[in-house]
Amino acid sequence: MKKIAILGSSGSIGKQAIDVASKMKEDICVEALAAGSNVKVLKAQIKKFKPSAASVANDSDAKELKKWCVSNKIKTNVYSGQSGLEKLATMPKVDMVLATLVGSVGLKSIIAAIKAKKDVALANKESLVMAGDYIMKLAEENGVSVLPVDSEHSAIFQCCVGERKDRIRKIILTASGGPFYKYDGDFSKITVERALAHPSWKMGKKITIDSATLMNKGLEAIEASVLFGVPIDKVEILIHPQSIAHSMVEYVDGSVIAQLSKPDMRLPIQYALTRPERLKSNIKFLNLAEIGKLEFYKPDFNKFPCLKLAYWAAKKGRAFPAVMNASNEIAVKSFLDKKINFTDIAKIVEKTMKARKISKNTLSEDFFESDSWARTYARNLIEKEFKL
Repeated sequence: MKKIAILGSSGSIGKQAIDVASKMKEDICVEALAAGSNVKVLKAQIKKFKPSAASVANDSDAKELKKWCVSNKIKTNVYSGQSGLEKLATMPKVDMVLATLVGSVGLKSIIAAIKAKKDVALANKESLVMAGDYIMKLAEENGVSVLPVDSEHSAIFQCCVGERKDRIRKIILTASGGPFYKYDGDFSKITVERALAHPSWKMGKKITIDSATLMNKGLEAIEASVLFGVPIDKVEILIHPQSIAHSMVEYVDGSVIAQLSKPDMRLPIQYALTRPERLKSNIKFLNLAEIGKLEFYKPDFNKFPCLKLAYWAAKKGRAFPAVMNASNEIAVKSFLDKKINFTDIAKIVEKTMKARKISKNTLSEDFFESDSWARTYARNLIEKEFKL
């Protein structure tokens, strides 16, 4: 039985991981849960799994949760804050950490888990964008695996099983296209509500906006480059509105291997937790005859400038991806708060990246400092130039 810690158990991926674990109790034991500030959801999860430990974002919620555990006679140790996340990530009983926290907040706990020699199932692409080379090197030094949970990277991972990396000609990363890949109207007039109406997936707000700008696919391109050790120029993006072919790998002999399935995040979550085994699941099986056709289109990099910025950051390397990621997080939050226009997101990211001076001697480990700088710069930029 594999014992896991789920960091971000109240989010979209976390809840689906809970669903997978609840149906695989003979194979998976939920040992620890962290759920930010959503104490109500966490209580239900604790009642169901009786984990050894749980963590929340702040001390006041932790006090409430401790009292609740005592009153319900549940022996779950409760922690809080960043130290709580790292406590759960390094517990001796835990075999694998499922990192689902959105944004850069999960990076320190991922690093702590790897140093504690825990395998990491990663649904936090921002961590690999910020510090990919460092994380992968750290994992190699500690003899642990970093396993992708994103459906696209899980697909690539499965397409690479038994294959040599030096035989990869290119990685083909598919994208649903979000709500606007066919839109020819004024992008500056796109509302928050319309941007949140994703046609294929039900996700958190931040990742949904990233999907609308296609920044999410830019982040995933960088993640693929890092995870599979290929240059960013060998990562191609194709719009695939059916979301059936989750990604593909083309090899030097001309073969293209793809992983296809119904769009359901429970499948890549389960594979990350159970691989190399393929166990039965409750996922609906694929009927290609019913689907009829699969379509693929090249994305318009001018229409979606965030894609161009992601490739630029990857080529510049060092801490530039961290700057791009941090400024994007600030810009997306400002758009969700209706302080800036949809098109301002890319403008803020570009201005922040151009303002950052990073020496060629700067180590990739300086991502925390670059992340902090970019957040401050982007906030000030919004206040001065972009705030509606």
